[in-house]
Amino acid sequence: MRLRQAAVAVFGAVTLLVTVPSSSSAATGIFEYAYVAPDGTTKWAKMDDPAGGECENFPEAADPNASEPAHSPRNRTTASATVFTETDCEGDWFVLKPLTGQGTEAMKIRSVNFDS
Repeated sequence: MRLRQAAVAVFGAVTLLVTVPSSSSAATGIFEYAYVAPDGTTKWAKMDDPAGGECENFPEAADPNASEPAHSPRNRTTASATVFTETDCEGDWFVLKPLTGQGTEAMKIRSVNFDS
């Protein structure tokens, strides 16, 4: 009887491990940035619980020939965010502290990478 209970417990534990989704998110929280829309107005975009260790281009600012860089980043996530002046996490970079890091309108950026 105990062997059966042990087997059921092991099977249940393995099933739980397999069915619980794993998260590649290294940052909990919101990362925000401003960008200039095609009509010339300033808009805000946000990233919820961004993945860590992956370069993310800002879609609204990814094409240097068709868009201005994003600016005024606000890192309200639990991970450090490194923002870059160019797409694909290239160019000059700046590190924004977790939860409180932010940049001004003068900080022109096109991509970000969060610590994993």
